[in-house]
Order: sequence, then structure tokens, then C-alpha cells
Amino acid sequence: MATLIAYYSRTGENYWAGSVKNIDKGNTERVAEFIQEAVVGDLFEIETVKEYAADYYECIEEAQQELRAHARPEIKAYVENMDDYDTIYLGYPNWWGTCPMCVFTFLEHYDLSGKRIIPFCTNEGSGLASSERDVKKACPSAQLESGLSITGSQAEQSRDKVVSWAKQFA
Repeated sequence: MATLIAYYSRTGENYWAGSVKNIDKGNTERVAEFIQEAVVGDLFEIETVKEYAADYYECIEEAQQELRAHARPEIKAYVENMDDYDTIYLGYPNWWGTCPMCVFTFLEHYDLSGKRIIPFCTNEGSGLASSERDVKKACPSAQLESGLSITGSQAEQSRDKVVSWAKQFA
């Protein structure tokens, strides 16, 4: 069996240590790449069909509206061979205390019974919040491991911490 590192990440304007900063590579993507380095899994980026607003504050308003509506935004693609994976590292930014709704679109597409899900998120101080509980609710028959929270503005420097954490599940 194999390992999948599935993640949603945002480039462009991001909240960054108390202000908004434009970034070329999403914080969650950076962490996902460190995990791939540690466990040699396949990377899969969760991408929405309708892009969120480029403006950070408009984006988080859209995200809040989706959360309130329990929306499941359409995503561009799914993993075709999900049965090949027994371990899934699941990455996302913490938006409004949980995963972006597109992550639930991804999760709910599959029967993940018996698979091990290992969450990781980037944030600027809110940690994993309720995301672990929400992932478990979306995938009740999966085995959920303890997640990792990385401060987004420190993602680029988090390699050692991420690799050490990810290897414990390999």
C-alpha cells in the first residue's frame, strides 16, 4: 500500500504574522512537500473549480459563507486510484476553525473506511481548532491520527519539525 499527501493550499494574499502578505507558494503546499520528502508519498493538490477571491479579506468572507451554508465547492479532480492508498496525510489552512469546505468535498467523495488519515494545517495562531473532529465526522470509519499545526508564516522554516512528525507515521 502507498501513502498519499492530499492538500489544499492558497497562494497570493495570505494572513501572515499580523498582516497580509503576497506569497508565491502556499504555506500548506510547503508543508506537504516536506511530508513527501519524509515519507515518499504521492502529492495531490485539491483545487477548486471556482477560484476564491484574490483579495485575502474577500476570500475569507467567501470561506465563511461556505462554512455557514455547509457548501461543498466543486473541485477540479479526484484521486483515481484511492484504493491503492492506506495512509492519507491531509493538509489545509485553518479557515474559520476548520478545513476549507473543498477539503470536505474531497473527503466525502470516497469511502475511506479503514484508511489512516493524518491531518496537518497551517494557520496564524488558531491551531487545528475543530478540524480534527470535523474530519472524523466526515470519515467516521477511518482511523484519524493526531494532527500537526504549523504557523503559516513559519512554514518555510518548519522542515525539521514536519519531517520528524511525519516519520512517526511511516
